[in-house]
Amino acid sequence: MEDYLDSLLTEPANADPVSHTTARLLKKAAEQLADESQVEPVDTTIRRAEPTNFEPAQVLQPVDVPVPAESDQTDVHSAASAAGHHAPTNSVLALKDQLEERFQALFFEVAGLTLAVPLITLGGIHQLEKVGPLFGKPAWFKGVMLHRDQKINVVDTAMWVMPEKYDQNMSETLNYQYLIMLGDSLWGLASDKLVNTTTLAKDEVKWRGANSRRPWLAGTVKEKMCALVDVNQLILMLNNGLGSQD
Repeated sequence: MEDYLDSLLTEPANADPVSHTTARLLKKAAEQLADESQVEPVDTTIRRAEPTNFEPAQVLQPVDVPVPAESDQTDVHSAASAAGHHAPTNSVLALKDQLEERFQALFFEVAGLTLAVPLITLGGIHQLEKVGPLFGKPAWFKGVMLHRDQKINVVDTAMWVMPEKYDQNMSETLNYQYLIMLGDSLWGLASDKLVNTTTLAKDEVKWRGANSRRPWLAGTVKEKMCALVDVNQLILMLNNGLGSQD
């Protein structure tokens, strides 16, 4: 797993508000983990803090997810232009600069890989309910889930994050139960398991390089063997119909 996290940060040669519902789900996750002595308990009293001098990226309503043409797969700007949006750029304040020296993050699992989302960019957590598929969308677009009259776009997180490892065997072992909402958008990441919330220090994160081709990956937390997600960059990519390697 450590080698895999390193590979995410190192480009290969041919690289292509925490609500009451959230607190309840975190508490449920803590109860499920009661027998795992090495896992930190979930803090169900967390409150969503507003970051200093932080203006979230403009949230587009991504119900109609654009599908980049095959000829544009290697050209992010072409795909974004076809979708009518701007491609991810450095204009969005880097996550590292948004965060305090110590910050809280929610940890969750997808197909054995642990991902972390800073609480200041967490839009909430929902139980994953019936998802209606839509035709003509990217393979990683699992479908739409109705929640309080809102259409939430559900991402098959395993397929999006690690398409190179996704196969029939992985597909059959997935047990998506939760939806991790991204900021104020209508995008949600499907998750097998909620792990806990933990306070991290910036120096515990190996931050991505300036020239990284994976803007969604803020860095990796080596001690906890997990990937830290840059939610704003991820939203921009999803709005443009881009996969993690596009």
